Amino acid sequence: MTHSSGEALTVLVYSDDRNTRAQVLSALGRRPAADLPEVEYLECATTPAVLRALERGGVDLCILDGEAVPAGGLGLARQVKDEIYGCPPVLVLIGRPQDSWLAAWSRADAAISQPVDPVALAEAAATLLRARVGARQLAR
Repeated sequence: MTHSSGEALTVLVYSDDRNTRAQVLSALGRRPAADLPEVEYLECATTPAVLRALERGGVDLCILDGEAVPAGGLGLARQVKDEIYGCPPVLVLIGRPQDSWLAAWSRADAAISQPVDPVALAEAAATLLRARVGARQLAR
């Protein structure tokens, strides 16, 4: 699935906690930045659902909950970076700022700590989505 400048971008949000997923959706809204297309969300509560979605393709950004159980988003980030060809950028939600070394280990492209700061989340997501859109336009 490719996007023209007017088509929506797809953001996968993974957490076993529906409240965490709702926080992310509410913080990002329909458009994380004025210069980006609208965002559509794909909510996943399990690791198999994330892997199936990424194998289908069309995901522009993954936001993974590092505190999710039984499979945390940090280990999942590392797994998808290893296993998914052309893996989209990954933003992890970490429990504490001191956990940033874990985000580096996971090969995530960005990390923000919980509770979710809507401004920090929107800025990080917009940066990663801009790079994804730019790379896609260069590939054409």
